[in-house]
Amino acid sequence: MSTAKVIIVTPAPPGSRTGNRSTAMRWARILKNFGCQVSVQTQWDGKPCDLLVALHARKSHDALRDFRKCHPDRPALLALTGTDIYRDIRQDANAAASLDMATGLIVLQEEALEELTSKQRSKAHVIHQSIPTCLVPAPPVRKFRICVLGHLREEKDPFCTARALGLIPDEQVEIIQAGKSLSRGMTHEAKRCMRDDSRYRWVGELPHWAAMRLLSRSHVMVISSKLEGGAHVVSEAIAIGVPVIASDIPGNRGLLGRDYPAYFPVGDHGRLAEMLQQAIEDRRFLRHLAAAVWRRRSLVTPIREHRSWQRLLKEMGFRPA
Repeated sequence: MSTAKVIIVTPAPPGSRTGNRSTAMRWARILKNFGCQVSVQTQWDGKPCDLLVALHARKSHDALRDFRKCHPDRPALLALTGTDIYRDIRQDANAAASLDMATGLIVLQEEALEELTSKQRSKAHVIHQSIPTCLVPAPPVRKFRICVLGHLREEKDPFCTARALGLIPDEQVEIIQAGKSLSRGMTHEAKRCMRDDSRYRWVGELPHWAAMRLLSRSHVMVISSKLEGGAHVVSEAIAIGVPVIASDIPGNRGLLGRDYPAYFPVGDHGRLAEMLQQAIEDRRFLRHLAAAVWRRRSLVTPIREHRSWQRLLKEMGFRPA
């Protein structure tokens, strides 16, 4: 039997440090380990393959449509992003059509299933993103460090933590924010925040290893997003064991659990400041968060993600070789 050919389509170009590109490359490694011949592309190049995996319902719509037209008898999986699930499938006709065209759907956390119709759920599979790491928490002694990781764009509400800092009087607190600015306005705001408060520092986009080192050397990570499909950085915090304070959205609850003790309402920097102040003053609370994160660690192990892919391929009747 010949080697199965798989094409993964992601809108994120080579060299990009976005979550979509990281997911595509990790899945490519997993499928190669299964014996597949894998190619990662930004659009389907028209070459035949045995399986298409498309990331992003709206941006990969053309690739999915063309592949299904040319190969109606071959499987095509669609991985749904946060903007897909919580916005585009209700507002964009192409995004909605992509869900119907795909033979299988992938979501990154269980709560995303609630946004799908019963027909869509019947072909949906949850695959948690895995994080292989040997890092352990090692925060500084003299400072209470808060990190914020992610590109500066509207959906992330990137300056919610900076606004919260203005309500925290402790001079031994610092916020380090890492991520590429995606607009002049975001760059201007980051620089303004640094001018207004020396405890806040924006360091721009970091290589992945440096971002993970920053995460491991922080007392707590804040994710303030308005929507997420299942943020990779939350999985990374879980894998390392770094406490998280998160906006109360389905994408975060699906990874951290509905009973996780540190959610704040989206955009509510006052409530975020209260939680951060509690973490600064009450180390028992911080240990409680660390324990809650640790209990979720089994979700993000590489072996679990491998097995999830094995089950998915088996259910589809797809044989790598």
